[in-house]
Amino acid sequence: MKKSSTERPEKSMREFYEPVLNLADPEHHSTMGAFLTLKDPVDGEILRSAVEAVRTRFPYFCVRASIRGKDAVPVPNDLPMTVRNTWDPISFNTEAANFHLAAWKYKGRRLAFEISHSLADGTGILPYVQSVLCLYLSKATGSFFDPAGFRLPGQPIPESETGNPFRDLDVDHAAPLYQKKPIPDFFRLACGADRGKTVFCLKLRESQVMQYCREFDGTPNVIVSVLLAKAARRFDPSCEKAVTAMVCIDHKALLGNHDNYRCFVGSAFLDFPRDRDLDNVQKACTIARGQLMLQAQPENSLWAIRQMKQGLPPPSPDIPQASICVSYPGGRSFGPLAPWIDEFYIMTSLSKITDVLCEITCVGRSFFLAFMQPFSSPDYFRCFLEELASAGIQYDLLRSEPLRLCNIR
Repeated sequence: MKKSSTERPEKSMREFYEPVLNLADPEHHSTMGAFLTLKDPVDGEILRSAVEAVRTRFPYFCVRASIRGKDAVPVPNDLPMTVRNTWDPISFNTEAANFHLAAWKYKGRRLAFEISHSLADGTGILPYVQSVLCLYLSKATGSFFDPAGFRLPGQPIPESETGNPFRDLDVDHAAPLYQKKPIPDFFRLACGADRGKTVFCLKLRESQVMQYCREFDGTPNVIVSVLLAKAARRFDPSCEKAVTAMVCIDHKALLGNHDNYRCFVGSAFLDFPRDRDLDNVQKACTIARGQLMLQAQPENSLWAIRQMKQGLPPPSPDIPQASICVSYPGGRSFGPLAPWIDEFYIMTSLSKITDVLCEITCVGRSFFLAFMQPFSSPDYFRCFLEELASAGIQYDLLRSEPLRLCNIR
C-alpha cells in the first residue's frame, strides 16, 4: 500500500482531505460532543481561560462556515469560542456561538464540548478536550500534570495532525479485500415510534467487562453488539428478520495515522439472523468478531478513502442501514486527569441510518455507555439492561434525559 518516497499525491488531493461541511437541516443536525462530569463544580472563568489559551494549538476547531460555490467550508474565526453556564443547546454558525462551529457549556459539575461532526470525529476531538481539561484542572486544583501526551499551547502542530493523512499511501490503485452485502430488510426498533429523542447513561466496571471479553472471545464493541442483538430478540421474540449492528471504524487509524483530527469514519456490519443461537454467547461473539475483523482491514479502508477521493457521496442519512449502531473511540486516555473525572460520554445527533446508537467510552477504570434512541419509550433499553444482568455485568444507570445537542444554521 505504501508509495515510494519519490511519489506524492496530486495537488488536487487537498480538495479531498480538507473538511467540507455537510449542510444540516432541522432533522439531521450532524453534531456530536464530549460530555463529562467532574468531581467538583465547574469554574466558568477558569474554563473560559483554558479554552481561549488552547485556541492557538487547535486553530482548526476555531472556524466558521462560509459558502464557496456550492460548498460550505470552514474558514478562520478570531472570535472567542463560547463557554456558557447552561445546559441548553444553541445553533452553531450564529451570533449565539460567536459564529463558531463548536461551543462549550457547563452546569454544576457537568461540562460538554459540542462540534460539527463534519469537522471531526470522537477520536479527533478527544486530544482537544483532554488538553483543555489539563489546563483547566491544573488551575482549578493547583495540581501539576505531566504535559506528555497533551497538546498544549506553544507546541508545534505536526504535519501528521493537519495534513493529508494518506499522503504516503497509494489511494488511486486501492482495491477492497472484502465487501459485505447489506441486508435490506432488517429488524426495526423505532418503526412508528414517537420522536422524543432520549439518552440513557450507564456506567460499567472496566475489569468486569474485559473479563467477559476474555471469556467469550469478544471486544467491548462486539460484546455490546451481541447483547444489543439479544435484547432485540427479547424485545420482540416473534420477529423473523435479522438484527443488524453497524460498528463504526476509524479509517485513518487503520491506515496508520492516529493523530489526525478529521472525520474519516466507516462502518462494518454484523448480522444476527433469526436462526442463530444467541444464547451461546461465546459462539455469537466469535462469529461477530470474525465479521468485524474481515471488514476492518487496511485494504478495505484504503478502498473507502479512494471512493471519498473520487467524490462518491456518502450514504444518505435518510436511508436506514442497520438496527443498531455501536461506536467505541478507544485507545485514548485522560491519563493523570482521570481521578478528577466521574463520567465521560460521547454523544451524537441521531439520523435515520440506525434506530439505536450506543457510544462506548472508558476512563478511570470504568466504561461509560451513552445509549441514544429517537423515541422516548424505555422498553428496548430495559431489555438491554436485562441482558447485562443475565450476563452478570453490573451496571449503574446514572441518568436518562432528552437528547438535545447543538444544531447548525
